[in-house]
Amino acid sequence: MKKVLKTLSIILTLVLVVGVFAGCGSKSSSEGSKKIGVVISTLNNPFFVTMKEGAEKKAKELGYEVIILDSQNDASKERSNVEDLVQQGIAVLIINPTDSDAVANSISVAKEKNIPVITVDRAANGVDVACHIASDNVAGGKLAGQFILDTLGGKAKIVELQGIPGASATRDRGQGFHEVVDGKDGVLVVASQAADFDRQKGLNVMENIIQATPDFDAVFAHNDEMALGAVKALAAANKKVLVVGFDGTADAVTAIENGEMAATIAQQPDVMGSLAIENAVKLIKGETVEKQIPVDLKVIKK
Repeated sequence: MKKVLKTLSIILTLVLVVGVFAGCGSKSSSEGSKKIGVVISTLNNPFFVTMKEGAEKKAKELGYEVIILDSQNDASKERSNVEDLVQQGIAVLIINPTDSDAVANSISVAKEKNIPVITVDRAANGVDVACHIASDNVAGGKLAGQFILDTLGGKAKIVELQGIPGASATRDRGQGFHEVVDGKDGVLVVASQAADFDRQKGLNVMENIIQATPDFDAVFAHNDEMALGAVKALAAANKKVLVVGFDGTADAVTAIENGEMAATIAQQPDVMGSLAIENAVKLIKGETVEKQIPVDLKVIKK
């Protein structure tokens, strides 16, 4: 009987030892994670869908798993998305902020777990990140303002449709635009209102401006979605003015070809998504990355 008990005791000890080693193995494999988390402000916008596709393509090419979540333009949803990804054991967080101030909350969740963070398109205020990838939005705003002035012979009454208040893209595009048009003789910004980068809101705000301030000859919208909304409102009011957007989405390019829009300042969202994954992989491998990575802009016109 003693011999049987001793044998059972040895077997039990061996089982426990194997269990401990198995536990150690699973822990170290999660530490060497090849998962990259991506949080996008909204997938209800073709620009960000293209960014998502660029990220997915590059991740597949490099052999990394990518998990992409949609914040639906909601800062609290953004934070819960980050919490979810941290739980899933991501190695790097790529985030396209809903709001440049509010995103600090979400980023802190990743930083508490020592997960490096890359911001894309919109910057994060008041928090340090490993890398920021974006177009030069100030330069883009300048390109838009200059295109309007050049096309209209240096004199213009302009309506500005702003993006989401608090987003760095809104602030920077507006800054560049105003640096070119403010204080110029014969140039006046007659209305400047937020339409939150949204097509339907662009239409609604434009309708209200047409009613309140009908005398203008150009519109600069901080993105193509708002520009396309404005185009619809202008067509309904039988009003022909110069419309310039920002992003270079497929719908905007079609509208330019059809003569509905004059131009768009084209970003390359697919390149942004791809570069974000490339740099996330560098961070996973322990390599250094550039703090700021600019993506080229160009004016698309007929």
